Amino acid sequence: MRGSAVLAKKFLRRSAIAAASLSGFAAIAAATLWQLDRAFPPPLPAALTVSTEVQDRDGQLLRAFATPDGYWRLATRLDQVDRQFVDMLVTYEDKRFWDHRGVDVLALARAAGQFVTNGRIVSGGSTLSMQLARLTEPRDSRSLGSKLKQLLRSLQIERRLTKREILERYLTLAPYGGNLEGVRAASLAYFGKEPKRLDVSEAALLVALPQLPEKRRPDRNLAIAHAARDRVLTRMVASGLLGEREAARAALDDVPASRRPLPALAAHAAYAVLPRAVPGQKLRLTIRKSVQEGLEQVARDAAARLGPRLSVAMVLADARTGDILGEVGSADYFDASRSGWIDMTRIVRSPGSTLKPFIYGLAFEQGLVAQETLIDDRPTDFSGYRPKNFDMGYQGDVSIRQALQLSLNVPAISVLDAVGPARLLARFRQAGVTPILPVNKAPGLAIGLGGVGVTLRDLVQLYAGLANGGKAHTLHDGTEP
Repeated sequence: MRGSAVLAKKFLRRSAIAAASLSGFAAIAAATLWQLDRAFPPPLPAALTVSTEVQDRDGQLLRAFATPDGYWRLATRLDQVDRQFVDMLVTYEDKRFWDHRGVDVLALARAAGQFVTNGRIVSGGSTLSMQLARLTEPRDSRSLGSKLKQLLRSLQIERRLTKREILERYLTLAPYGGNLEGVRAASLAYFGKEPKRLDVSEAALLVALPQLPEKRRPDRNLAIAHAARDRVLTRMVASGLLGEREAARAALDDVPASRRPLPALAAHAAYAVLPRAVPGQKLRLTIRKSVQEGLEQVARDAAARLGPRLSVAMVLADARTGDILGEVGSADYFDASRSGWIDMTRIVRSPGSTLKPFIYGLAFEQGLVAQETLIDDRPTDFSGYRPKNFDMGYQGDVSIRQALQLSLNVPAISVLDAVGPARLLARFRQAGVTPILPVNKAPGLAIGLGGVGVTLRDLVQLYAGLANGGKAHTLHDGTEP
């Protein structure tokens, strides 16, 4: 009995020593790994280098600018992406993504077994976290050492980022062929829309492309892209995410055979605000995308009718606030024959007859005339200034209403003579517009027929004041300092 007790005591002592040694070793290993993790952190910048985006008043993309290295890489949040696409991506690439801590041991074991059985790589076993590690720290080599480093980096990434953040970074950086990176750029380039609402076929293609982005580019290898999309659909049926009929219908859809240009609206405003951009920032304008698209189409059509070397400029503003909802500085920003880079909305030009409503309005305000007051439209000499009508004819006695409707010159100058040119310009200045007069010239009657300089923005601001009951707001589009 005594011998057994001694042996038991020795066993317990040795077990305690072994346990303490193991605990100490584990503590040392953990401390070492912690120190290594701190000494060699993964390259995870607080903000990714992404394309500068110029957005409309509602956050819709008007124009994007490529990154300094020439990529279309649009920052992506999960709420900007179709939920079914995310589910398909996780199911296809990393079905235990939400459960593991960066490494899927079961997937790695399966991949190793397939390699031993087949003598070649059948599946990789990489998690989305490991793929993010590869995207943030690219390596040309596909050696075992590189794979091991990705594995370790994925563990580090999982310690620093939430699952949502990992997905968002992957969706921003995933390669889609050429200079397209991220699901937003790919969706815009291949489908002409944001990835918020993708159909099943579109989602399947965008899941398939990042694995072999150059080989599967639909604009270069349509058949290969088509087959890759169909494999994703088949996998989704096997996983239970899609029904057979739904997948079969999606497989009938065409795969886009070409890339579309990314949105490129409001060129002058976008380039004007670009110098204010900071990395990762989205620049917001007061423009409404649907209005801008319509105005630019009208400008292109008008320029085509007008012929070469002529351009078009337009401004549409909200009279109640001064917000510019759409503006076109030229028919085509990059058309050198029309000097398209010049923003004609800001160039001082003669307003022609467009100031006549303000002449009559000021006369109404002063009680000099009413709408039905009769006025002469006959040749008249105003101290040496003899205005003529555009058609060189005269109407005789007309009402003020008719004079404005017919844009008659002589009646307008007669009323301006009574109102006073200086008073008209003073009222313009009160509305925030300072017309440009010829050098060393006092305001004269000629300003009523365009003998003064204003910009298109000035003119719209004045007319917006009329529409707003006489209260003018300074126009703004978001490019102001």
